[in-house]
Amino acid sequence: MKADERRKQIINTLMAERQPVSGSALSEKLHASRQIIVQDIAVLRASGFEILSTHQGYIIKSSPLRERVFKVRHTSEQTPDELSLIVTLGGTVVDVFVWHKVYGKIEAQLNIFSQHSIDKFMEGIKSGKSTELMHITDGYHYHTVRAESNEVLDRIEAALRERDYIVPEI
Repeated sequence: MKADERRKQIINTLMAERQPVSGSALSEKLHASRQIIVQDIAVLRASGFEILSTHQGYIIKSSPLRERVFKVRHTSEQTPDELSLIVTLGGTVVDVFVWHKVYGKIEAQLNIFSQHSIDKFMEGIKSGKSTELMHITDGYHYHTVRAESNEVLDRIEAALRERDYIVPEI
């Protein structure tokens, strides 16, 4: 895994966990030495991420990244295109969620930030073990997308609109 991908995964992990994550756990998850993780944390701090070191592990206090939720609808065949569009423009697909009329909000963490992570996700779907959440709500679903700036999020939104993936506001 390249350094920039590893650092994105560290940020995604820390932001998703919302509790301390040990350096050893990060090291094991990312198949990198503990020293590499320490160096990555230093680089991330220098880039503006406020990452605290506690006796229980690392926790992210603040991030310069921005997030936006998009309500989208498309077919299963269009899923790789939707994800690639977001990632190519500089976004991370943090999660997917749907609003079920009985169960309420059903959510899954995705943390898709590279073509490799798209491929892994699609392999899981294509294996037949499960289907995408959007199938329980007639294709309607939401993604939280994270990016380095609102300008990047604006470009992602425009591209999703251009492909008619964004659900128009009523």
